[in-house]
Amino acid sequence: MDLEGVFHLKDFQAFLQDATIVRQFRELLRKFSGKKSAIVLTGAEVELPPEIESEAAHFKLRMPGKEELRDVVRSVLTSLQASNRIRINIQPDDIDNLLHSLSGMTVNQARQSIAYVALQDGKFDRDDIKRILERKIQSIREGGLLEYFPVEDNQFELAGFDRLKEWVRRVRIGFTPEARTLNLPPPKGLLIAGVQGCGKSLCVKYIAREWRLPLLKLEAGRLYDKYVGESEKNFRKAITSAESLAPVVLWIDELEKALAGSANSEADGGLSRRLLGFFLTWLQEKRQDVFVAATANDVWSLPPELLRKGRFDEIFFVDLPRAAERTEIFRLHLRLRKQDPNRFDLQRLTEASEGFSGAEIEQALVAALYRALYEKKTLDTLLILREIEGTVPLSISRREDIERLRRTAEGRFVKAS
Repeated sequence: MDLEGVFHLKDFQAFLQDATIVRQFRELLRKFSGKKSAIVLTGAEVELPPEIESEAAHFKLRMPGKEELRDVVRSVLTSLQASNRIRINIQPDDIDNLLHSLSGMTVNQARQSIAYVALQDGKFDRDDIKRILERKIQSIREGGLLEYFPVEDNQFELAGFDRLKEWVRRVRIGFTPEARTLNLPPPKGLLIAGVQGCGKSLCVKYIAREWRLPLLKLEAGRLYDKYVGESEKNFRKAITSAESLAPVVLWIDELEKALAGSANSEADGGLSRRLLGFFLTWLQEKRQDVFVAATANDVWSLPPELLRKGRFDEIFFVDLPRAAERTEIFRLHLRLRKQDPNRFDLQRLTEASEGFSGAEIEQALVAALYRALYEKKTLDTLLILREIEGTVPLSISRREDIERLRRTAEGRFVKAS
């Protein structure tokens, strides 16, 4: 073949599963050797067979940056305005919010989003910026990997946890311009381990509420896919989506489920080890303001690389609530169910619930309310005590596991309360 040039093969990867085509492809590469010829393969994901991999140079196109998106906004709005199809009513200060709404989109997606919302009502204003962000959030939800909790919906209360709350208030300064002027990196994240049902999830929601940031939840079990390479792709997709919404709190629930097999790389073909490597690298080098709040129940399954000092900004241990915290938990849940806490003997309830987790206290109260409605009674202390006495808490049914967890946390993790 004497023709020299650049040959562009679009979406050709599917054909490289055929051994005959791979053989012919290699012959073509041999003929191109030493000539001014090259083959360019493009696609969403291009994974080459081993026989060709060593001959290729990889180049991954990055998503458009802020300045490129600014040019897109300018060109699209100018074009629409010139055709007298829309009226533009946004202030210079709105542009940064618009660029934030468009972050994580391709150039074409950004153009389409702006044109779509503008042409719907013949104008482009501040409300359209919110609609673009809502469309992006909807696409993230439809992706099936992440759940989105907007700031205005986060009304969760957290009883106790004084040390964690103080840490959250102090660390928030890392997101301020003053910290940037001192070249201080923003906080990376924290790991919350501890007894089941004692408020790890509420701690994460509290952080997002306190910082007035949206919350993204990633359940580790959703990452896994039966096809080779898909689990890693899911992880990268989830991280990219989180970065597109920055600043944001990314909640990785039950982190051990994603990384538990990393200690034995043969258990899952090395998948957990690869996920761990990707996660640690991203956590160390991320540039976007994505604060990672990870929770874990089974700390013994977590790889030691994840627990060493410096991976997370801090590791907190959540234990069973103390007496004062149990009293506050009763107050909180009684008010939530439209009950006046002053009508109840909170001291008796606190003493009776020794060894109960916050979730077990809530469930006892809910069960007592069900019984009160069924028996057409007013909820009182005796009804709640009746449910408490009929409950076997985890502190009894899994006493050995909890004691082992406490011994592991002693001296290693910071107590949240």
